Amino acid sequence: MKEILSKVLLQIKPEKEDVHEVEDFIRALNKEIKAKKIKAKAAAGGSYAKNTWLAGDYDADIFVKFNMKYASEDLSKLLLRILKKYKPQKIHGSRDYYWIRNKLKFEIVPVLDINKKNQAQNVTDFSPLHVDWVNKKGRKFKDDIRIAKRFCKVIGCYGAESFIHGFSGHVIDILVIYYKGFIPLLKASLKWKPKVIIDFSGKIGKKATFILNKSKIQGPMIVIDPVQPNRNAAAALNLEMFERFKLNAKKFLKKPSIKFFEYSKINYSLLKKKGELVLIKVNVPKGKEDPVGAKLLKAFEFIAKKLQHFDIKDKGWEWNRKSKAEFWYVLKNKKLPLYFELAGPPVRMKEYLSKFKKKHKKTIIRKGRIYAKVKYKYRNIKNYLEKDVFTHSYLKDKVKSCKLEKV
Repeated sequence: MKEILSKVLLQIKPEKEDVHEVEDFIRALNKEIKAKKIKAKAAAGGSYAKNTWLAGDYDADIFVKFNMKYASEDLSKLLLRILKKYKPQKIHGSRDYYWIRNKLKFEIVPVLDINKKNQAQNVTDFSPLHVDWVNKKGRKFKDDIRIAKRFCKVIGCYGAESFIHGFSGHVIDILVIYYKGFIPLLKASLKWKPKVIIDFSGKIGKKATFILNKSKIQGPMIVIDPVQPNRNAAAALNLEMFERFKLNAKKFLKKPSIKFFEYSKINYSLLKKKGELVLIKVNVPKGKEDPVGAKLLKAFEFIAKKLQHFDIKDKGWEWNRKSKAEFWYVLKNKKLPLYFELAGPPVRMKEYLSKFKKKHKKTIIRKGRIYAKVKYKYRNIKNYLEKDVFTHSYLKDKVKSCKLEKV
């Protein structure tokens, strides 16, 4: 097992040139701040500042920490003055922030340079304190955090976004530090039951269910944020991702393999053996990842609902977080019979029964309910998708376009 994790670590540690690009950009930002005579300082944030960054992750968080004298001002507008020459992309949030894309994608977030927690005016003001906590409490576990993040990414349960509902990077930091390593975390997870409480400080524990906001403790796990003790850091986690982590932890511990840390492409040949494979290429609209991802998930579920007459045996989707996505569905068949049976109202509802009979000529009554024999408009999957589903108004604001691929 140690040999496997050592190999993984060699693969996931970032190259020095990526590190230099972040440092160079921060220096350039601080020059701009000085030139604009603004009392602020740019500093690394997120996994880069914690030294838990993964190779191949081209997003780097940067905080621009503004002096408390600007507490009553619009920090997003102040930051835009600093970033103007870089032509940043504005991203709306609890406090607007910006993206700048070079080789790496820089996410530049304005925060107040707080010394005490009660000085925070926005949830983002706590972010540098999260970095400080990990660097103080997790010095020995940086590589374990890297490995845990990679594990969660590969098994598909990483990210607190609304289209994933998985483990955020912050939650992984806390769990690895709390259990003192990746393997201890996996072993401990086998005993997790819904509503498990993780409290690093040990001061809240079971009282969490009474202290925390009820809407934030509906999921299977409560992780007391060590920086904001009144917050459940794992509020976004759902039961599906909770169980997925546990299942894969059990599999890895039983039979360790590097495959748990290697991304794999969709095995279309294997899917074809299950039934009739339908693959849809999706052009994705531009925008912030979370809302765009949520729209893609809705589109995927909408198409699945439209395909239910074809009898779905399996389904899934992938998105490269850029402009392309793939939806796939394994169906029992790709062609429908001539007719389907449509359930109508109970026979006791005379008025609705009469209307149903007028609308449908071929009807039968069975167990107190009327049914109609209705002809399918499209029997062939290709015609049905291209002429009925892909053109549906519901999809217009969810995706740019959908295209049925030959497989």
